[in-house]
Amino acid sequence: MELVIKNILITLSAFFGMEGIAWLTHKYLMHGLLWKLHKDHHKKDSYGFFEHNDFFFLIFALPGITALYFGMQYNYNFLFFIGLGITIYGFTYFLVHEIFIHQRFKFFRNTNSLYFRAIRRAHKVHHKHLEKENGECFGMLWVPMKFFRDLKSKASA
Repeated sequence: MELVIKNILITLSAFFGMEGIAWLTHKYLMHGLLWKLHKDHHKKDSYGFFEHNDFFFLIFALPGITALYFGMQYNYNFLFFIGLGITIYGFTYFLVHEIFIHQRFKFFRNTNSLYFRAIRRAHKVHHKHLEKENGECFGMLWVPMKFFRDLKSKASA
């Protein structure tokens, strides 16, 4: 039982740690050195289903796949559960960012959840900046409290 709890904690730590890694990567790499890949996500230069920005899927998936592989090779050690947390975060990112926010697939269109409305609002604020400078709201699951307060005040008005 102790091992199960330890593995769950490792998985959850990797999952939540990915939010910080995603925030840092988004702010300093995607809006920095790798802007060339990310800019078509802010300015639609090409039309079609895929964007250059979609290459980040591979960049983020490789550490998870590598950790899963080596964790399985060594009797499902801690690396496996780190890879599992990274992979679950990637799946969550796909659901929240690609499906819910950008509606690349037409599911989850309407919600009354304060949390999901705040996520959508924060992302909209992020996308109002069409250049790599002066961005804000770089995370995906962590939303600044001001968005909750704004939504609550609009609901009560």
